[in-house]
Parts: sequence; structure tokens; C-alpha cells
Amino acid sequence: MKLPRRQFLRLTAGTATLPVLPRMASALDYPTRPVRFVVGFPGGSATDIIGRLIAQSLSERFGQQVIVDNRPGAASNIAAEIVVRAVPDGYTLLELAPPNAINATLYDNLSFNFIHDIAPIAGIVRYPYVMVVSSSFPTKTVPEFIAYAKANPGKINMASAGNGSVPHVAGELFKMMTGIEMLHVPYRGSYFSDLLSGQVQVVFTPLPAAIGYIRAGTLRVLAVTTATRSEVLSDIPTVGDFVPGYEASSWQGVGAPESTPAEIIDKLNREINSVVADPKMKARLADLGGSPLAGSPADFGRLIAEETDKWAKVVKFANIKPE
Repeated sequence: MKLPRRQFLRLTAGTATLPVLPRMASALDYPTRPVRFVVGFPGGSATDIIGRLIAQSLSERFGQQVIVDNRPGAASNIAAEIVVRAVPDGYTLLELAPPNAINATLYDNLSFNFIHDIAPIAGIVRYPYVMVVSSSFPTKTVPEFIAYAKANPGKINMASAGNGSVPHVAGELFKMMTGIEMLHVPYRGSYFSDLLSGQVQVVFTPLPAAIGYIRAGTLRVLAVTTATRSEVLSDIPTVGDFVPGYEASSWQGVGAPESTPAEIIDKLNREINSVVADPKMKARLADLGGSPLAGSPADFGRLIAEETDKWAKVVKFANIKPE
């Protein structure tokens, strides 16, 4: 039987919409089972602590478990590759942080392209690093530190969490913008015992990791690294107050495999923004020295692109190589 053309087109158009219905339904119902949240750092790290706060809140909102899966190693590249290779259905997410942006240039043999293979969902928090020195170090301000470094080239040891870590590149950015020399000393574990004893003299470290030492007076903070002062250390100046244009901070957010349905990404974005806007969560993040990093997926994507470009210049200038 030969159908009239108008009836045929109406039938085929209706058939074409059928495959879309299950996808739309799954996006509306999402999640219907536990969600895996991959964190590229060990339990107890600042990244892990914030990741678990968000996972717990999302679990309560979704009525489904959001399970933190710690996959440390290779400066978070192992975790990133797991998520890149996962099915793009919203059930495998990645906690994003500055190492992901740094690694895009630091490693030249990655099997994935971070910018293109991970879809940004939402930011969680942004918090400063702090420039701290041992209490025995003879400077109390950033200008005094720069003057001392120029008078004693190569005699200051700068600790970091390893080649290409955020403390390392933050310090290299400071060196690049001030023209001073410091000897980089990478650590695989904590550098605080050597900083406290004066074996190393300075570190650019996350505020949450140093706040206890600062409050106890066992380390001296010279400045915060963000563009504006921290509410937690409101009387402490920024590095940029003395080195115009300097900015380095930590940020964390959530990403998913590229090609994850936009409806799921948008739903996750709304839920995460609601979580970080909650007064209790804002207070908890403030305790860690951070502030909410709300916005759209596009906003978070722009931040990632800017950070990737910024740290690429530092990695190349300082000729940083992975360990």
C-alpha cells in the first residue's frame, strides 16, 4: 500500500522522536542508582575533604549515594583517565582541581586531552594559597623577602609537594615575576616538619593546610596569593599588593566525560550550585578558608581554560618536568 506523502512524513517524524524519549526520561529521573565521584588525591587531603562534603550533600538531595572513589597517583592523571574512559551517562564524575590544568602542559604523553575530553559541570570552592616562612626566617613582609632573596641569591629553599604541583608553580610564578632565585625542594610527603625546623624557608601552600600553624604562631604568613584578601586572614595582604598582577589560588569543581547529556549536566549544575549556596556549606567552606565558586558550566569551563593557559606559561618558562 502506498501512503500519501503527508501521512508518510507524519509517521516518520513521529518515529524519529521515539529514541529521544528514553534519554529525556533518564535525564529527568537522574540519578536512579549510585553515582561514582572519582577524586585523584588520597583520603584526608584538602581535595578529598571538600569532595566528601559535596558528595554527602548531593546524596541527601538525590536520595541516591554519591560515592567518593579515591584514585591518587600520577598527579591526578589516573583519576582523570578513569573518568575520560567512562560511559558518558552522568554516573561517573571527576573532582577537578588545578593539577588537572597544570598537567595539560606538564605531561606531553597523556592519552587524553583534558580540555576536550572532560565536560565542566560546576565549580565548588576557591581558596587561597598562603606564602609562609619559618618563624626563624628574618623577613616579615613580601618586600623584605624579595630584598633578602636578591641579596642572597640561591640561598632560600622553597618547598613544594613535587614537580608541577600547585605549590611549585605558584612559587615559580613568584620567581618569574620578581626575578629572584630560590632553590626548589620537592617533597613526596609533608614539608611542614622541615619548614617548622627552618631546613626549608618558604612554601606557597593551601590555606586549609597551614591555617593551624598560622593561628598557633609556629609559621609566619607573609601574604595570601589570591587577588583579594581572605576573610579568614583579613589583616594579611595579598602578594599582588607588592607584585602587581600576581594571583594563584586553588579551586575545585566537578566534571564528567565529554558527551554526557546536557540535561544531566544542567541538573548537576543546579544541584551543586544549591549545595554551595546553603548557609551551612558556606560556613564549612569558610572554615577551610574558601568561598563558593558558583556559576554555569560555561563559567566553570572558562575558568579551567584560563588556568590551563596561565600555568602552561609558567611550566614552559621554568622548564618544569614531571618527576
